[in-house]
Amino acid sequence: MASSANSSNPPSASASKTKTKKKHFVSQKVSVFRAGNPLLSVFMWGVNHSINELNHVPAPVMLLPDDFKANSKIKVNNHLFNKENLPSNFKFKEYCPQVFRNLRERFGVDDLDYQISLTRHAPYSECNVRSSMLFHRSYDRRHVIKQISSEDVADMHSFLSDYHQYVVNCHGNTLLPQFLGMYRLSADSEDTYMLVMRNVFSHRLTIHRKYDLKGSLVSREASDKEKVKELPTLKDIDFLNVNQKLFVERAEKAQFMEKMRRDVEFLTRLKIMDYSLLLGIHEVWRPEEEEEEEEEGGRLRTGVSPVSAAPPPAGSSGPVGTGEEDYNNLGLAPHMYGQSPETQGLLLGKGPGLGDGLSVLDVYAVHSSDCSPRNEVYFMGLIDILTQYDTKKKAAHAAKTVKHGAGAEISTVNPEQYAKRFMDFIANIFA
Repeated sequence: MASSANSSNPPSASASKTKTKKKHFVSQKVSVFRAGNPLLSVFMWGVNHSINELNHVPAPVMLLPDDFKANSKIKVNNHLFNKENLPSNFKFKEYCPQVFRNLRERFGVDDLDYQISLTRHAPYSECNVRSSMLFHRSYDRRHVIKQISSEDVADMHSFLSDYHQYVVNCHGNTLLPQFLGMYRLSADSEDTYMLVMRNVFSHRLTIHRKYDLKGSLVSREASDKEKVKELPTLKDIDFLNVNQKLFVERAEKAQFMEKMRRDVEFLTRLKIMDYSLLLGIHEVWRPEEEEEEEEEGGRLRTGVSPVSAAPPPAGSSGPVGTGEEDYNNLGLAPHMYGQSPETQGLLLGKGPGLGDGLSVLDVYAVHSSDCSPRNEVYFMGLIDILTQYDTKKKAAHAAKTVKHGAGAEISTVNPEQYAKRFMDFIANIFA
């Protein structure tokens, strides 16, 4: 629904008093959507506008086929307010607003929380060297904003109906990415596409080790340049080289693998491959050791990586730590990863004194078992699920087979082979 440019400008004051005009101007400065990148300012402005508009429209009783093709858009020309942060001319488009609104509800993401997370402070940026695509994280680390291509937007449109129905059928109890919104930003005659997802990793607990696992051994080792980073993204060969294992209870492993099997079967039916398991490990014991070192050496150290220093979520009383006590205070339990909002509510209701942190539970988390040599929290979710086995992938498979041989465990194989190899590999990451 296109709107005139006047919708973004402050209403002109009819009164002639200077004091009245000044008051009106100052009150609007509360939401300036200030970001180092003007495009992020447009994103923040657009999400704020979109959620405000949706608040005036009742949610449909049921979604119709047209909802999966719909979009809303607004064009702003020559606006004067907030010109130091926003381009003078820009457009914002939201894809399938009612579908993503419904998905947010099914994943237990309140629209107001979503709006605050993405617009109160500017997201911070990270670059994916492999794809040259930018990733952004919301200031409170609850959401990931991924810059995608126009081809990815088309893939999402063809995938969205099946994805939504799958989320409905499994009641949101899945390890698949939780897609929450998709947008197009237009400024300076360029289009940029953004896809918003729930962060697989914790918004409170520091991630100390990170792996991207595909079940392939060809070109699946982190580069030397990657390994020197503060938190490198390690891969399958790195995982095997250090004999990494996850220690979870037998029942938890069975539940996790069943959920994984169901999700992978869904992706295979849609001819999707090249997805990964994103694994993050929080070492509960590490902050405790660092605290002891502080006491012994008398040095001031936080024991928290820079990314953990993001402002605390709205409504929190102060900084959040990363030790075992903080883990327990969050109400995390081994069986709560990937749970539906309904299940989360039932489980969280049993925890003593959990307070307002209930709505921001880390849904992909599982705690290590009592037999684990170290006390750890694992965060596990599927990512990169939009790649279909098309003509381009078939050609890549043929080329890699010639280069590495028919028996090599290359990543580019047909969806059925990919799924079997992936499941076999993931089953063996557990002790």
